[in-house]
Amino acid sequence: MKKLSLFDGISVTVGLIVATSCLVSLGTGMGMAGPAFILPMFVVMILNMFIALSFAELNSIMPNVDGGTGQYLLAGLGPVPSLIGNVAAYVITMVLASTGELAMCGNVLCQLFFPGLDNRIISLVVLGIFFVINCFGVDIFSRIQNIVVILLIGSMICLGVIGILHLGTGTAVTAAGQSAPAVTGTGNVMAMAALAFWLFIGVEFVIPVAKNMKNPRRDVLLSMILGLLLLFGVQAILGLGMTNYVNLGTLAADPNGTPHMTYATNLLGNAGRYWMGFVTILAAVSTMNTVFASTSRILQGMSEEKLMPSVLSKVNRHGAPVNGLILMGTFDAVLVISNLANTSGITFIVLAASCFWLVTYCMIHATVLILRRKYPEAPRNRKLMFGGLPQILGIAGNVYMFWNISTGADRIRIFEIFGVIFLLLVAYAFIWVCGVMKVRPFEPVDMYTVNDSEKGFMDTVIASENLEAAEGKAE
Repeated sequence: MKKLSLFDGISVTVGLIVATSCLVSLGTGMGMAGPAFILPMFVVMILNMFIALSFAELNSIMPNVDGGTGQYLLAGLGPVPSLIGNVAAYVITMVLASTGELAMCGNVLCQLFFPGLDNRIISLVVLGIFFVINCFGVDIFSRIQNIVVILLIGSMICLGVIGILHLGTGTAVTAAGQSAPAVTGTGNVMAMAALAFWLFIGVEFVIPVAKNMKNPRRDVLLSMILGLLLLFGVQAILGLGMTNYVNLGTLAADPNGTPHMTYATNLLGNAGRYWMGFVTILAAVSTMNTVFASTSRILQGMSEEKLMPSVLSKVNRHGAPVNGLILMGTFDAVLVISNLANTSGITFIVLAASCFWLVTYCMIHATVLILRRKYPEAPRNRKLMFGGLPQILGIAGNVYMFWNISTGADRIRIFEIFGVIFLLLVAYAFIWVCGVMKVRPFEPVDMYTVNDSEKGFMDTVIASENLEAAEGKAE
């Protein structure tokens, strides 16, 4: 297998994060706070660098781990947190994220080519296309990932620079004609960090390909850090450009739910509209394909490890986890039809999904601190430990974003949905771990056992507990 370069690692990091929902969230945030939205963007970038440090350290001390988050949490916090973290970050979040991508892709396609048609129809057609592609085991877009990323980033920079320099063919918004931002004051602006968080989420997706990198000890962390810096710079440029050609009030509450499309149209007319449409569809398709394919395989892996019903481990003659694809597609279809993710609902979907990821990131930071104390001799880069400060600040920042996820009725609604789903997940985890696996729910598995074991999750846990029992009898 070809070894991946640093550029390939950055491409993986950036390619997954840049999505249609990011473009919408960026436009909404700039509309609500104006250029001040760059402040929470910067803070959130730093917080995601902290999570990059945590994941890089865990990868350095457990380089043989393929599953990433679930196995790290197994060594740090035990079976129940491991199961919760894996499902929360990489199943529930992915379902919500893919629904938003489908809705926005359908929305843009309708605006460009099928005006008047219910965008849910187009979203379902796109969903069907991805279902068929993945059933044949063909990951088309992974083969051209670097090209996709170059086109996405290059287009975003160009569209942003044109706006910043007032080079558009449309009429720029003058300072006198620009409306005042709805959100002012440092405290209120910083409360928008949860919205900014979505612009950088998923930086750790480079971990599964770490083994295939030329210099993983250097390039894993560097890919994440450089990817985050690139994303911050590109999105800041595009966001500032937006404020020069669209009224802030329109950006904050775009009637079509696509503020980035409104900006491009105001900037360059139909040329800009189709240009941004191309960027939007490319981002949605790239992210959607990755999410769709990876989630079905995560479900397959969890099934093979006896953490999910065995039916999800079934593959078709092309090697595709067909039942996982059916389950994923069904959830997406139901949510698309419900219209939950359309237009104004996209921001709600983004924030609800962020809650699950924030919980998982807190557990990852805690795992790093626990494993440092438990395995001080492990081969980690001590120059990057910084006395645990990144992890402590990371947890504090994530808790702050979680608590300030939104305001008013929306905040209550998000917490209600998160609470119901999370409680069901916790109940499932306890029933499975204690009732089916019959092991201690919060007993961490030896880190070296997790790293070196070729067994699945359940077998590793049971083997570890059997070993402890045997050692106890011997004593």
